[in-house]
Amino acid sequence: MAGTLFSSAHYDCLFARDACTMISANIITFNEEANIADCIASVRQVCDDIVVVDSGSQDRTTAIAHELGAQVVQQAYLGDGIQKNIALAHVKYDWVLSLDADERLTPEMVEAIRQLDLSATEHDAFAFRRRNMIGSRWIRVCGWYPDYCIRLYNRHHARFADVKQHASIGASNPKRLNADIVHYSFANLGQLFAKPGRNFSGRAAKIMFQKGKRANAFSPFTHGLNAFIRKYIFQRGFMGGVDGMTVAISAGLNSYLKYAKLLEYQRDPKVLEAEDFKKVW
Repeated sequence: MAGTLFSSAHYDCLFARDACTMISANIITFNEEANIADCIASVRQVCDDIVVVDSGSQDRTTAIAHELGAQVVQQAYLGDGIQKNIALAHVKYDWVLSLDADERLTPEMVEAIRQLDLSATEHDAFAFRRRNMIGSRWIRVCGWYPDYCIRLYNRHHARFADVKQHASIGASNPKRLNADIVHYSFANLGQLFAKPGRNFSGRAAKIMFQKGKRANAFSPFTHGLNAFIRKYIFQRGFMGGVDGMTVAISAGLNSYLKYAKLLEYQRDPKVLEAEDFKKVW
């Protein structure tokens, strides 16, 4: 799902070229034709170099990116952090802005970035607050806000961790900006459980098994219950009504399935033999 936070006029850089050329954009995609145009328009407000790293999209994602002036790099998906670092060999500038295809800069964030003096800053990265959305609803509980994440960084001093899932940028001296980006996470509550391509529990179970981690008969229940309690009680999901409850249930179910699948690899040779661990994704 996408939202429009800017006009079509923002497809062109709206400020002086000496500031604009200081930042490159890094976007990874797979079948994002519904999102990529708005994402490119969003980053175009602060970047004039845009690199899209695509992992074999079968829709019009790459065609749209080309039409909008982005450089498209094809790379079979390697996992979250590894994939996002591919762009570093193709960007023009030292400072890199990394957004997912379903994320957008707010006007406040655009202004905050424009005010930065990146040529003189002591910081090697900047963290943004992220508004995670379900439909048009901003979820502020369950740890979904402010959800700070580093998205603007100097590629010579910081980069994404080379991990396959839930990668973050390692920086020695980051600074938090007082502005938000918007993440159109899910079109509706149902997508929390059934969003196309969403199999985080299966991916995580594979990664854990490859690392030598093991589960016991109680692991699925204890981890699932712990995840639910953490989201619903300690991260105030109970204050979010049905949305808060559903997010907490989703977190608990995902954690339960992750350990149940890990346990299945341990106790069912047929399932283990049929699994392709060379293709975690």
